[in-house]
Amino acid sequence: MENARSPLYAAIDLGSNSFHMLVVREVEGSVQTLAKIKRKVRLAAGLDSQRHLSDEAMQRGWDCLSLFAERLQDIDTNNIRIVATAALRSAKNADIFIANANRILGHPITVIKGEEEARTIYHGVAHTSGGKGKRLVVDIGGASTELIIGEGFDAAALTSLDMGCVTWLEQHFKDRSLTETSFKSAIEGAKQVLQPIVARYRELGWDICVGASGTVQALQEIMIAQGMDEVITLAKLHRLRQQAIGCHQLEELDIDGLTLERALVFPSGLSILIAIFEALEIESMTLAGGALREGLVYGMMKSMRKKDIRKRTIESIQSRYQLDTMHAQHVADTAENLLTQCGEEWVSEPIAKDMLITAAQLHELGMSIGFKQDGEHAAYLIKHLDLPGFTRAQKQLLAEMLRHYREQLHGVSAQNALSTISANRLLRLLRLAVILCHRRDQSAIPGVTLKASAKALTLSLPANWLTENPLMSAELALEAQRQCDHNWPLTVS
Repeated sequence: MENARSPLYAAIDLGSNSFHMLVVREVEGSVQTLAKIKRKVRLAAGLDSQRHLSDEAMQRGWDCLSLFAERLQDIDTNNIRIVATAALRSAKNADIFIANANRILGHPITVIKGEEEARTIYHGVAHTSGGKGKRLVVDIGGASTELIIGEGFDAAALTSLDMGCVTWLEQHFKDRSLTETSFKSAIEGAKQVLQPIVARYRELGWDICVGASGTVQALQEIMIAQGMDEVITLAKLHRLRQQAIGCHQLEELDIDGLTLERALVFPSGLSILIAIFEALEIESMTLAGGALREGLVYGMMKSMRKKDIRKRTIESIQSRYQLDTMHAQHVADTAENLLTQCGEEWVSEPIAKDMLITAAQLHELGMSIGFKQDGEHAAYLIKHLDLPGFTRAQKQLLAEMLRHYREQLHGVSAQNALSTISANRLLRLLRLAVILCHRRDQSAIPGVTLKASAKALTLSLPANWLTENPLMSAELALEAQRQCDHNWPLTVS
Protein backbone atom coordinates (compact mmCIF):
# COMPACT_ATOMS: atom_id res chain seq x y z
CA MET A 1 0.00 0.00 0.00
CA GLU A 2 1.47 3.33 -1.06
CA ASN A 3 1.90 5.96 1.64
CA ALA A 4 0.06 9.23 1.13
CA ARG A 5 2.42 12.03 0.22
CA SER A 6 2.19 15.35 2.00
CA PRO A 7 1.33 18.16 -0.41
CA LEU A 8 3.88 20.64 -1.70
CA TYR A 9 3.66 24.39 -1.13
CA ALA A 10 5.43 27.14 -3.07
CA ALA A 11 5.96 30.79 -2.24
CA ILE A 12 7.49 33.23 -4.72
CA ASP A 13 8.69 36.69 -3.72
CA LEU A 14 9.35 39.13 -6.57
CA GLY A 15 11.59 41.43 -4.58
CA SER A 16 13.21 44.66 -5.65
CA ASN A 17 16.71 43.16 -5.55
CA SER A 18 16.19 39.39 -5.91
CA PHE A 19 13.45 36.99 -6.94
CA HIS A 20 13.07 34.04 -4.56
CA MET A 21 11.18 30.76 -4.74
CA LEU A 22 10.64 28.47 -1.74
CA VAL A 23 9.16 24.96 -2.03
CA VAL A 24 8.28 23.05 1.15
CA ARG A 25 6.18 20.24 2.57
CA GLU A 26 4.97 19.41 6.06
CA VAL A 27 6.76 16.56 7.87
CA GLU A 28 5.88 15.51 11.42
CA GLY A 29 4.42 18.88 12.33
CA SER A 30 7.34 20.86 10.91
CA VAL A 31 8.15 22.45 7.56
CA GLN A 32 10.75 20.71 5.41
CA THR A 33 12.43 22.81 2.72
CA LEU A 34 12.65 21.00 -0.62
CA ALA A 35 13.96 23.78 -2.84
CA LYS A 36 15.24 27.33 -2.64
CA ILE A 37 15.86 29.21 -5.86
CA LYS A 38 17.22 32.76 -5.89
CA ARG A 39 18.21 35.05 -8.72
CA LYS A 40 19.64 38.59 -8.51
CA VAL A 41 17.28 40.50 -10.80
CA ARG A 42 17.86 44.00 -9.35
CA LEU A 43 14.47 45.15 -10.61
CA ALA A 44 14.63 48.40 -8.63
CA ALA A 45 17.86 49.35 -10.42
CA GLY A 46 15.82 49.46 -13.63
CA LEU A 47 13.53 52.25 -12.41
CA ASP A 48 14.20 55.61 -14.05
CA SER A 49 13.45 59.05 -12.59
CA GLN A 50 9.83 58.80 -13.83
CA ARG A 51 9.42 55.43 -12.10
CA HIS A 52 9.34 53.41 -15.29
CA LEU A 53 10.98 49.98 -15.42
CA SER A 54 13.50 49.57 -18.22
CA ASP A 55 13.03 46.87 -20.82
CA GLU A 56 16.29 45.29 -19.67
CA ALA A 57 15.14 45.03 -16.05
CA MET A 58 11.81 43.54 -17.05
CA GLN A 59 13.53 40.99 -19.27
CA ARG A 60 15.80 39.94 -16.37
CA GLY A 61 12.67 39.32 -14.32
CA TRP A 62 10.90 37.36 -17.05
CA ASP A 63 13.95 35.19 -17.64
CA CYS A 64 14.02 34.33 -13.94
CA LEU A 65 10.31 33.51 -13.83
CA SER A 66 10.72 31.11 -16.74
CA LEU A 67 12.93 29.03 -14.43
CA PHE A 68 10.40 29.19 -11.60
CA ALA A 69 7.52 28.18 -13.89
CA GLU A 70 8.99 24.74 -14.53
CA ARG A 71 8.99 23.90 -10.81
CA LEU A 72 5.42 25.12 -10.31
CA GLN A 73 4.02 22.47 -12.69
CA ASP A 74 4.10 19.84 -9.92
CA ILE A 75 2.28 21.89 -7.27
CA ASP A 76 -1.46 22.34 -6.68
CA THR A 77 -2.66 25.81 -7.64
CA ASN A 78 -4.20 26.31 -4.19
CA ASN A 79 -0.77 25.78 -2.61
CA ILE A 80 1.01 28.54 -4.55
CA ARG A 81 1.36 32.18 -3.54
CA ILE A 82 3.22 34.73 -5.65
CA VAL A 83 3.69 38.29 -4.43
CA ALA A 84 5.50 41.37 -5.70
CA THR A 85 6.82 44.10 -3.43
CA ALA A 86 8.22 47.64 -3.52
CA ALA A 87 9.66 47.91 -7.03
CA LEU A 88 6.44 46.74 -8.67
CA ARG A 89 4.35 48.74 -6.20
CA SER A 90 5.95 51.92 -7.44
CA ALA A 91 6.62 51.19 -11.13
CA LYS A 92 4.19 53.07 -13.40
CA ASN A 93 4.48 50.38 -16.07
CA ALA A 94 4.18 47.48 -13.63
CA ASP A 95 1.07 46.23 -15.46
CA ILE A 96 3.20 45.43 -18.52
CA PHE A 97 5.64 43.37 -16.49
CA ILE A 98 2.91 41.59 -14.50
CA ALA A 99 0.79 40.69 -17.53
CA ASN A 100 3.70 38.84 -19.15
CA ALA A 101 4.82 37.40 -15.81
CA ASN A 102 1.34 35.95 -15.23
CA ARG A 103 1.48 34.31 -18.64
CA ILE A 104 4.93 32.82 -17.98
CA LEU A 105 4.04 31.45 -14.54
CA GLY A 106 0.47 30.39 -15.27
CA HIS A 107 -0.51 31.70 -11.84
CA PRO A 108 -1.62 35.16 -10.69
CA ILE A 109 0.82 37.61 -9.08
CA THR A 110 -0.40 39.82 -6.25
CA VAL A 111 1.27 43.18 -5.71
CA ILE A 112 1.02 43.56 -1.95
CA LYS A 113 0.93 46.86 -0.09
CA GLY A 114 3.73 47.80 2.26
CA GLU A 115 1.70 47.12 5.41
CA GLU A 116 0.71 43.64 4.18
CA GLU A 117 4.33 42.93 3.32
CA ALA A 118 5.37 43.95 6.83
CA ARG A 119 2.65 41.78 8.40
CA THR A 120 3.64 38.74 6.30
CA ILE A 121 7.31 39.25 7.18
CA TYR A 122 6.38 39.32 10.86
CA HIS A 123 4.41 36.07 10.56
CA GLY A 124 7.40 34.46 8.85
CA VAL A 125 9.64 35.56 11.71
CA ALA A 126 7.14 34.46 14.38
CA HIS A 127 6.92 30.97 12.86
CA THR A 128 10.67 30.48 12.53
CA SER A 129 12.45 32.48 15.24
CA GLY A 130 12.62 31.88 18.98
CA GLY A 131 12.64 34.34 21.85
CA LYS A 132 10.06 35.55 24.34
CA GLY A 133 8.46 38.94 24.83
CA LYS A 134 8.06 41.79 22.37
CA ARG A 135 10.23 41.68 19.28
CA LEU A 136 11.35 44.33 16.83
CA VAL A 137 11.75 42.94 13.31
CA VAL A 138 13.84 44.76 10.69
CA ASP A 139 13.82 43.72 7.02
CA ILE A 140 15.93 45.76 4.57
CA GLY A 141 14.84 44.96 1.05
CA GLY A 142 15.90 46.27 -2.32
CA ALA A 143 13.53 49.25 -2.43
CA SER A 144 11.74 49.22 0.92
CA THR A 145 12.53 48.59 4.57
CA GLU A 146 9.96 47.07 6.92
CA LEU A 147 9.97 47.59 10.70
CA ILE A 148 7.51 45.69 12.88
CA ILE A 149 6.95 45.42 16.61
CA GLY A 150 4.90 42.49 17.85
CA GLU A 151 4.55 39.74 20.41
CA GLY A 152 3.81 36.12 19.67
CA PHE A 153 1.98 36.03 16.35
CA ASP A 154 0.40 39.48 16.70
CA ALA A 155 1.94 42.64 15.27
CA ALA A 156 1.35 45.91 17.14
CA ALA A 157 3.13 48.30 14.73
CA LEU A 158 3.70 47.83 11.01
CA THR A 159 5.75 50.21 8.87
CA SER A 160 7.10 50.00 5.32
CA LEU A 161 9.54 52.77 4.36
CA ASP A 162 10.64 53.82 0.88
CA MET A 163 14.33 53.00 1.16
CA GLY A 164 16.28 49.87 0.34
CA CYS A 165 19.74 48.61 -0.48
CA VAL A 166 19.30 48.95 -4.26
CA THR A 167 17.73 52.42 -4.21
CA TRP A 168 20.27 53.65 -1.60
CA LEU A 169 23.07 52.28 -3.77
CA GLU A 170 21.89 54.43 -6.67
CA GLN A 171 21.29 57.51 -4.50
CA HIS A 172 24.36 57.55 -2.24
CA PHE A 173 27.00 55.30 -3.84
CA LYS A 174 26.31 56.04 -7.50
CA ASP A 175 29.97 56.86 -8.22
CA ARG A 176 30.94 53.60 -6.43
CA SER A 177 33.18 55.50 -3.97
CA LEU A 178 33.35 54.16 -0.42
CA THR A 179 34.19 57.21 1.67
CA GLU A 180 33.27 58.77 5.00
CA THR A 181 31.21 61.26 3.01
CA SER A 182 29.22 58.67 1.05
CA PHE A 183 28.46 56.63 4.17
CA LYS A 184 27.46 59.75 6.12
CA SER A 185 25.12 60.79 3.31
CA ALA A 186 23.50 57.33 3.20
CA ILE A 187 23.14 57.09 7.00
CA GLU A 188 21.74 60.60 7.43
CA GLY A 189 19.37 60.06 4.50
CA ALA A 190 18.05 56.89 6.13
CA LYS A 191 17.58 58.68 9.46
CA GLN A 192 15.42 61.29 7.74
CA VAL A 193 13.17 58.54 6.37
CA LEU A 194 13.00 56.91 9.81
CA GLN A 195 12.30 60.13 11.72
CA PRO A 196 8.44 60.00 11.59
CA ILE A 197 8.27 56.60 13.34
CA VAL A 198 11.12 56.88 15.86
CA ALA A 199 9.11 58.31 18.79
CA ARG A 200 6.31 55.75 18.48
CA TYR A 201 8.65 52.76 18.17
CA ARG A 202 10.77 53.86 21.12
CA GLU A 203 7.59 54.31 23.19
CA LEU A 204 6.31 50.82 22.31
CA GLY A 205 9.70 49.27 23.07
CA TRP A 206 10.82 45.67 22.57
CA ASP A 207 12.65 42.88 24.36
CA ILE A 208 14.54 41.34 21.43
CA CYS A 209 15.48 42.57 17.97
CA VAL A 210 15.88 40.40 14.89
CA GLY A 211 16.90 41.15 11.32
CA ALA A 212 15.19 39.31 8.48
CA SER A 213 17.08 40.53 5.42
CA GLY A 214 19.98 39.55 3.22
CA THR A 215 21.93 42.46 4.68
CA VAL A 216 21.70 40.98 8.19
CA GLN A 217 22.56 37.49 6.92
CA ALA A 218 25.63 38.91 5.16
CA LEU A 219 26.68 40.70 8.34
CA GLN A 220 26.40 37.52 10.39
CA GLU A 221 28.45 35.57 7.84
CA ILE A 222 31.15 38.26 7.95
CA MET A 223 31.26 38.37 11.75
CA ILE A 224 31.55 34.60 12.07
CA ALA A 225 34.27 34.50 9.38
CA GLN A 226 36.18 37.16 11.34
CA GLY A 227 35.92 35.27 14.65
CA MET A 228 33.15 37.35 16.21
CA ASP A 229 29.94 35.96 17.71
CA GLU A 230 26.60 36.15 15.90
CA VAL A 231 25.16 39.12 17.83
CA ILE A 232 25.12 42.32 15.78
CA THR A 233 25.93 45.55 17.64
CA LEU A 234 26.45 49.14 16.57
CA ALA A 235 30.17 48.90 17.37
CA LYS A 236 30.51 45.95 15.00
CA LEU A 237 28.57 47.78 12.27
CA HIS A 238 30.92 50.77 12.47
CA ARG A 239 33.92 48.44 12.43
CA LEU A 240 32.67 46.91 9.17
CA ARG A 241 31.95 50.40 7.79
CA GLN A 242 35.61 51.28 8.37
CA GLN A 243 36.69 48.07 6.64
CA ALA A 244 34.56 49.03 3.63
CA ILE A 245 35.96 52.58 3.56
CA GLY A 246 39.45 51.09 3.57
CA CYS A 247 38.64 49.43 0.22
CA HIS A 248 37.94 52.90 -1.34
CA GLN A 249 35.87 51.65 -4.29
CA LEU A 250 32.85 49.35 -4.48
CA GLU A 251 34.55 47.27 -7.19
CA GLU A 252 37.47 46.71 -4.80
CA LEU A 253 35.32 45.77 -1.80
CA ASP A 254 37.07 42.83 -0.14
CA ILE A 255 35.97 41.96 3.41
CA ASP A 256 36.56 38.56 4.99
CA GLY A 257 33.28 36.65 4.90
CA LEU A 258 31.54 38.87 2.32
CA THR A 259 30.53 36.97 -0.80
CA LEU A 260 30.82 38.49 -4.25
CA GLU A 261 27.07 38.07 -4.72
CA ARG A 262 26.28 40.34 -1.76
CA ALA A 263 29.09 42.87 -2.22
CA LEU A 264 27.31 45.30 -4.56
CA VAL A 265 24.52 46.30 -2.15
CA PHE A 266 26.42 45.66 1.09
CA PRO A 267 27.53 49.30 1.79
CA SER A 268 24.02 50.66 1.17
CA GLY A 269 22.36 47.99 3.32
CA LEU A 270 24.96 48.53 6.04
CA SER A 271 24.27 52.28 6.03
CA ILE A 272 20.53 51.76 6.46
CA LEU A 273 21.10 49.33 9.31
CA ILE A 274 23.47 51.74 11.09
CA ALA A 275 20.82 54.46 10.80
CA ILE A 276 18.17 52.12 12.27
CA PHE A 277 20.47 51.15 15.17
CA GLU A 278 21.29 54.77 15.96
CA ALA A 279 17.80 56.22 15.48
CA LEU A 280 16.02 53.54 17.52
CA GLU A 281 18.92 53.04 19.95
CA ILE A 282 19.05 49.29 19.33
CA GLU A 283 21.52 47.47 21.56
CA SER A 284 21.78 44.18 19.67
CA MET A 285 20.25 42.14 16.87
CA THR A 286 20.31 38.51 15.73
CA LEU A 287 19.33 36.91 12.44
CA ALA A 288 15.71 35.78 12.05
CA GLY A 289 14.91 32.28 10.86
CA GLY A 290 12.56 33.41 8.09
CA ALA A 291 10.68 36.35 6.62
CA LEU A 292 8.30 37.07 3.73
CA ARG A 293 8.44 33.70 1.92
CA GLU A 294 8.09 31.77 5.15
CA GLY A 295 5.15 33.98 6.11
CA LEU A 296 3.46 33.15 2.82
CA VAL A 297 4.05 29.41 3.28
CA TYR A 298 2.79 29.26 6.85
CA GLY A 299 -0.23 31.30 5.84
CA MET A 300 -1.23 28.51 3.44
CA MET A 301 -0.55 25.65 5.87
CA LYS A 302 -3.66 25.84 8.01
CA SER A 303 -2.63 22.76 10.02
CA MET A 304 0.26 24.65 11.57
CA ARG A 305 -0.73 25.62 15.10
CA LYS A 306 0.30 28.91 16.64
CA LYS A 307 2.50 27.36 19.29
CA ASP A 308 5.95 28.24 20.55
CA ILE A 309 8.30 27.67 17.63
CA ARG A 310 10.99 25.95 19.70
CA LYS A 311 8.44 23.58 21.19
CA ARG A 312 7.16 22.72 17.72
CA THR A 313 10.70 22.07 16.49
CA ILE A 314 11.55 19.81 19.43
CA GLU A 315 8.32 17.82 19.08
CA SER A 316 8.95 17.39 15.35
CA ILE A 317 12.46 16.00 15.91
CA GLN A 318 11.27 13.73 18.73
CA SER A 319 8.57 12.32 16.47
CA ARG A 320 10.77 11.97 13.39
CA TYR A 321 13.53 10.14 15.27
CA GLN A 322 11.16 8.20 17.58
CA LEU A 323 12.66 9.48 20.81
CA ASP A 324 11.32 8.41 24.20
CA THR A 325 9.55 11.68 24.99
CA MET A 326 8.46 10.71 28.50
CA HIS A 327 12.01 9.83 29.53
CA ALA A 328 13.36 12.94 27.80
CA GLN A 329 10.96 15.11 29.80
CA HIS A 330 12.00 13.43 33.05
CA VAL A 331 15.63 14.27 32.26
CA ALA A 332 14.64 17.83 31.34
CA ASP A 333 12.65 18.31 34.57
CA THR A 334 15.54 16.93 36.63
CA ALA A 335 18.08 19.17 34.86
CA GLU A 336 15.85 22.22 35.38
CA ASN A 337 15.49 21.37 39.08
CA LEU A 338 19.27 21.13 39.44
CA LEU A 339 19.74 24.47 37.68
CA THR A 340 17.16 26.14 39.93
CA GLN A 341 18.94 24.85 43.04
CA CYS A 342 22.22 26.34 41.80
CA GLY A 343 20.71 29.84 41.90
CA GLU A 344 20.21 32.50 39.24
CA GLU A 345 23.75 33.85 39.52
CA TRP A 346 25.44 30.50 38.76
CA VAL A 347 24.26 30.68 35.11
CA SER A 348 22.87 34.16 34.52
CA GLU A 349 22.20 34.30 30.74
CA PRO A 350 18.42 34.34 30.06
CA ILE A 351 18.64 31.75 27.28
CA ALA A 352 20.54 29.23 29.42
CA LYS A 353 17.56 27.39 30.91
CA ASP A 354 15.93 26.91 27.50
CA MET A 355 19.16 25.50 26.11
CA LEU A 356 19.55 23.05 29.01
CA ILE A 357 15.96 21.85 28.72
CA THR A 358 16.23 21.47 24.93
CA ALA A 359 19.47 19.48 25.22
CA ALA A 360 17.78 17.19 27.75
CA GLN A 361 14.73 16.70 25.54
CA LEU A 362 16.95 15.70 22.60
CA HIS A 363 19.80 13.98 24.47
CA GLU A 364 19.15 10.52 22.97
CA LEU A 365 18.92 11.80 19.39
CA GLY A 366 22.17 10.09 18.36
CA MET A 367 20.83 6.69 19.43
CA SER A 368 18.53 6.79 16.40
CA ILE A 369 21.70 6.07 14.43
CA GLY A 370 23.52 3.87 16.95
CA PHE A 371 24.46 3.53 20.60
CA LYS A 372 28.17 3.57 19.94
CA GLN A 373 29.37 7.17 19.48
CA ASP A 374 25.78 8.39 19.89
CA GLY A 375 27.05 11.77 21.07
CA GLU A 376 28.91 12.28 17.79
CA HIS A 377 25.83 11.21 15.85
CA ALA A 378 23.64 13.65 17.81
CA ALA A 379 26.07 16.53 17.29
CA TYR A 380 26.13 15.85 13.54
CA LEU A 381 22.33 15.77 13.30
CA ILE A 382 21.85 18.95 15.32
CA LYS A 383 24.45 20.75 13.23
CA HIS A 384 22.83 19.82 9.92
CA LEU A 385 19.11 19.74 10.72
CA ASP A 386 16.91 22.79 10.25
CA LEU A 387 15.96 23.94 13.75
CA PRO A 388 13.41 26.77 13.42
CA GLY A 389 13.51 28.92 16.53
CA PHE A 390 17.21 28.39 17.24
CA THR A 391 20.03 30.61 16.00
CA ARG A 392 23.19 29.29 14.45
CA ALA A 393 25.13 29.75 17.69
CA GLN A 394 22.41 28.07 19.74
CA LYS A 395 22.48 25.07 17.39
CA GLN A 396 26.24 24.83 17.88
CA LEU A 397 25.83 24.93 21.67
CA LEU A 398 23.23 22.15 21.56
CA ALA A 399 25.48 20.08 19.30
CA GLU A 400 28.42 20.41 21.70
CA MET A 401 26.31 19.56 24.76
CA LEU A 402 24.89 16.44 23.11
CA ARG A 403 28.34 15.43 21.91
CA HIS A 404 29.52 15.20 25.54
CA TYR A 405 26.34 14.39 27.51
CA ARG A 406 27.61 11.02 28.80
CA GLU A 407 30.73 8.89 29.26
CA GLN A 408 34.05 10.64 28.57
CA LEU A 409 33.87 14.29 29.57
CA HIS A 410 35.20 17.08 27.38
CA GLY A 411 34.46 20.76 27.85
CA VAL A 412 32.09 22.64 25.56
CA SER A 413 33.91 24.69 22.93
CA ALA A 414 33.32 26.21 19.49
CA GLN A 415 30.09 27.99 20.40
CA ASN A 416 29.09 31.61 20.97
CA ALA A 417 25.56 31.32 22.40
CA LEU A 418 26.73 31.45 26.03
CA SER A 419 29.94 32.15 27.88
CA THR A 420 32.24 29.13 28.01
CA ILE A 421 31.82 28.99 31.80
CA SER A 422 28.02 28.92 31.55
CA ALA A 423 28.02 26.35 28.74
CA ASN A 424 30.21 23.99 30.75
CA ARG A 425 28.06 24.46 33.85
CA LEU A 426 24.99 23.44 31.85
CA LEU A 427 26.84 20.40 30.55
CA ARG A 428 27.69 19.34 34.11
CA LEU A 429 24.01 19.52 35.10
CA LEU A 430 22.85 17.67 31.98
CA ARG A 431 25.25 14.81 32.68
CA LEU A 432 24.05 14.55 36.29
CA ALA A 433 20.39 14.59 35.20
CA VAL A 434 20.98 11.77 32.69
CA ILE A 435 22.62 9.62 35.40
CA LEU A 436 19.89 10.33 37.97
CA CYS A 437 17.21 9.26 35.45
CA HIS A 438 19.01 6.17 34.15
CA ARG A 439 16.31 3.72 35.29
CA ARG A 440 13.80 5.45 32.97
CA ASP A 441 11.20 5.40 35.74
CA GLN A 442 10.05 8.68 37.27
CA SER A 443 9.32 7.02 40.61
CA ALA A 444 12.94 5.84 40.79
CA ILE A 445 14.44 9.33 40.42
CA PRO A 446 15.81 10.29 43.84
CA GLY A 447 15.07 13.58 45.51
CA VAL A 448 18.39 15.43 45.57
CA THR A 449 19.85 18.62 46.95
CA LEU A 450 22.49 20.46 44.93
CA LYS A 451 24.62 23.29 46.22
CA ALA A 452 26.87 25.32 43.91
CA SER A 453 29.80 27.63 44.41
CA ALA A 454 32.03 29.20 41.76
CA LYS A 455 33.37 25.80 40.62
CA ALA A 456 32.25 23.21 43.14
CA LEU A 457 29.03 21.22 43.18
CA THR A 458 27.82 19.21 46.17
CA LEU A 459 25.10 16.63 45.39
CA SER A 460 23.28 15.19 48.39
CA LEU A 461 20.98 12.15 48.16
CA PRO A 462 18.56 10.62 50.70
CA ALA A 463 20.05 8.58 53.56
CA ASN A 464 21.13 5.06 52.56
CA TRP A 465 20.13 5.69 48.94
CA LEU A 466 23.65 5.18 47.55
CA THR A 467 24.04 1.96 49.53
CA GLU A 468 20.74 0.62 48.23
CA ASN A 469 21.55 1.60 44.62
CA PRO A 470 25.13 0.40 44.01
CA LEU A 471 25.07 0.90 40.22
CA MET A 472 23.92 4.51 40.55
CA SER A 473 26.49 5.00 43.31
CA ALA A 474 29.25 3.76 41.02
CA GLU A 475 28.05 5.95 38.12
CA LEU A 476 27.94 9.08 40.28
CA ALA A 477 31.38 8.32 41.74
CA LEU A 478 32.81 7.96 38.23
CA GLU A 479 31.15 11.21 37.15
CA ALA A 480 32.57 12.99 40.20
CA GLN A 481 36.03 11.78 39.22
CA ARG A 482 35.58 12.93 35.63
CA GLN A 483 34.40 16.41 36.64
CA CYS A 484 37.18 16.74 39.24
CA ASP A 485 39.73 15.86 36.55
CA HIS A 486 38.52 18.98 34.68
CA ASN A 487 39.02 21.08 37.82
CA TRP A 488 35.24 21.08 38.32
CA PRO A 489 34.91 19.69 41.89
CA LEU A 490 31.89 17.45 42.41
CA THR A 491 31.10 15.85 45.76
CA VAL A 492 28.40 13.15 46.05
CA SER A 493 27.05 12.15 49.42
